[in-house]
Amino acid sequence: MTWLATFISVLLFVPAMLHLLWAIGAWVPIRNEEALARAVVGAPGLTKMPGAIPCALVFVALSFAAAIPHLTSFPLRTPLLFAMAGVFGLRGLAAYLPAWRKRVPEEPFATLDQRIYGPLCLILSTSFLLFSLFGA
Repeated sequence: MTWLATFISVLLFVPAMLHLLWAIGAWVPIRNEEALARAVVGAPGLTKMPGAIPCALVFVALSFAAAIPHLTSFPLRTPLLFAMAGVFGLRGLAAYLPAWRKRVPEEPFATLDQRIYGPLCLILSTSFLLFSLFGA
């Protein structure tokens, strides 16, 4: 199931790199920090992106998630794959829950969350689950 491990890694590469860029203060793909915060965080009244440390931590977490399917001798690999399936599954489902919508109502985040971020997390969740069950 090398193809599935590669698929997971490719899907996680872009958001990981974006978080790294945000950690160093590069506002991409939207050059305006406030507009970017509204698009990727969605919290009401937010005018700045999260700081370097939170962005860097997300980069590290996404990079680890991208690497773990390839680390065949990692001792906790299978439980971590199941955990990542759960985390991404919960995040993906959250995009469609009214309580989450109330917490992060800003546009364009709300729309992007339901059209891109949520489905991407559900695809990742399914991929991690399949890989943990059938992967090498």
